Order: sequence, then C-alpha cells, then structure tokens
Amino acid sequence: MPDAFDPLFDELASINAELASIAVRLATLEERQPAAGGGSAEGGAGGGPSDRAAGAPVLWRSLSAEQQTSLWPEFVTWVVWLADAYELTTEQLPRQCWWQHASVVEELTALWTSHSSAYASEEDVGASPYLWQDALARAVERINRNWLGGCVNGFHEPKSRLPFADAAYRTVLLEAGLLSKIEPPDPAGPTGPVEPPPAAG
Repeated sequence: MPDAFDPLFDELASINAELASIAVRLATLEERQPAAGGGSAEGGAGGGPSDRAAGAPVLWRSLSAEQQTSLWPEFVTWVVWLADAYELTTEQLPRQCWWQHASVVEELTALWTSHSSAYASEEDVGASPYLWQDALARAVERINRNWLGGCVNGFHEPKSRLPFADAAYRTVLLEAGLLSKIEPPDPAGPTGPVEPPPAAG
C-alpha cells in the first residue's frame, strides 16, 4: 500500500532539485558580474554595450549625468528596434512622447535589461527567450492601459495630477511636521493587532 506522504516527498525532492539548479545558475551569473565599481549599470568609459554585464539592472535616477548620457543612446536604439521588430502601433507606444512618461521608461528599461539577459546566456536559453516574449506582451498591455492615457492620438497629454515630488507639497509636509512621521512600512508586516486611530474630537 502506498504511503500517503509519498507525493509530498516527491514534490520536496523536485523543489530541492530546482533549488540546486537555481544555486548553480546564480553562482554562474555572479562569476560573470564585473568587479565592484566595474560599471554594471555605469556605462564605463566607452559607453558601448560591452561595458555593462548582460541584464545588469539600470536605475536611471541613481546614475550620474555622464552615465545616463552613455547608456541612453543604447537604450533608445533598443526601444526603436523593439517598436519596429514587434510592429508596435502608436496606440501601444506613442512615438512622440514615450520618453516623457517616467513609468513607461521604467517598464521599457526592465524589458531592455531582461531581454539582454534572456539572450546572453549560452546555458538554459530554451525557456528564457520564451519567458521574455510573455513579459513583453504583458508589458505592452500595461503601458497602454495604465500610463499613456490620452497620448495615443499623436499628442502628449500629461496626466492631470500634482506630482508627489512637487516642491510645494514637500514644503507643506515639512512645515506641518508630517514628513518625519511618515515611515516606510515594516517589511516583516504588522506584528500585532493594529490599533484604531483615536476618535476625532
């Protein structure tokens, strides 16, 4: 008679095998990373594609002006290639203003770095390009649905909202003494019952 725990043990063995495979792949990727300060997202002196490790993340707001100047043309060239290769319409990615939407730039940057990562490895490339194609389809849908709004007709239509980074808004928070009270949430989550706010009185 089969043991009722056999399916669980089989599943655990499968998970352990996957974890071992991931550990090997992670070690391989870490070996390929340039040494600290080598410029994984810094562009380097030459600014060419070989100056960054394939798939190295790019956080535009943390780069120096020189690093941005070095990486931006490579990124824009890739976006133009993407739009032409996948025949994206102006409803999916407006030619006139995609770079004026920070969230669209972030989404495209994630696609760019993941694309170079998916196609850079000579090991286990079977699934990576396919998964990237799936990510592209979801990203194009998100870009169009969430961020572009009225820009689909060939004109840039800024969203009608005050940005959170607005200097006047920050000044109001500072003067009210609220900025020091705003704390990031605990990553571990709440440790006990949440107390209701005091009643207004």
